[in-house]
Amino acid sequence: MIEIERLVKEFGDIKAVDDLTIDVPAKRTVGFLGPNGAGKTTTIKILTNLIASTGGRALINGVDVMTAPKEALAHTGAVVETPEFYPYLTPVETLAYLGRLRGMSSSEINRRSNDVLAQVKMVEWKKTRIGKFSKGMKQRLAIAQALLHEPEVLILDEPTSGLDPRGMVEVREIIKGLKKQDYTIFMSSHLLGEVQEICDSAALINRGKLLVYDSIDNLKALTKTSKIEVTSAGEIPKSAFDRIGQLTDVSSVDAVNSHTMLVTFAGAVEARADLLLAIQGEGLKVTGFSPVGLPLEMMYMDLVKESR
Repeated sequence: MIEIERLVKEFGDIKAVDDLTIDVPAKRTVGFLGPNGAGKTTTIKILTNLIASTGGRALINGVDVMTAPKEALAHTGAVVETPEFYPYLTPVETLAYLGRLRGMSSSEINRRSNDVLAQVKMVEWKKTRIGKFSKGMKQRLAIAQALLHEPEVLILDEPTSGLDPRGMVEVREIIKGLKKQDYTIFMSSHLLGEVQEICDSAALINRGKLLVYDSIDNLKALTKTSKIEVTSAGEIPKSAFDRIGQLTDVSSVDAVNSHTMLVTFAGAVEARADLLLAIQGEGLKVTGFSPVGLPLEMMYMDLVKESR
């Protein structure tokens, strides 16, 4: 449904997007992952015809966004950057206005407004002026307007950015609900846990370049390092830190407190059993031995280091 082919965007001497190629299959949710400044929003602005590319192509449902934007975006809903609405309008009035801009009939607008406000759990606020809304409520309304014309494709640019924890959970639950309805969703984020929780696949970029694109399960398997928190019943002597740091595939050992250490381990998952036995062989009475952090996060940090 979405094809990004050797896409390039230059701002003077800066290459914000660098020979980027990504294909998003129909009815899949793909995370577009990278740190701030990686080129995510620039790519999405090209996809939604807000800016022109320097080179390459971006197609939606086989139609080039640059040469035929109206046709390419006819069945696409988007939320790009922080949404803002006229504060003196209500959600119903805002959707009516946007629906008319899209050429929808009054009956279509009325039917769809009720449906999309229910989807984003905003029915009880449909006649409240938007100026009274929190950022999370505005984000939900932004998703509602993206759904108004019954699109097949949703493009979401960091949909939980800047929200409080409750707002982040609410928006994530909405996206999970949309995923079950077989939308094709292309969602940028800099939050690895968010992508791991919601998406089927993820494309990881840094400095405009694609690092890797695969299913979430396959990406987890690429993890080269893990951090393991080890807790002892007694105080851990300094000599134990030194000896454990010399074990095979252990790259560092850091003290959390007198009873807890954090071991950075580059061995396979199966090798953790041998690591545990070796730590116990140092005389520690281990009461806790558990990985910390997300597999995707560990893998991403490995890839970013290699790409520098």
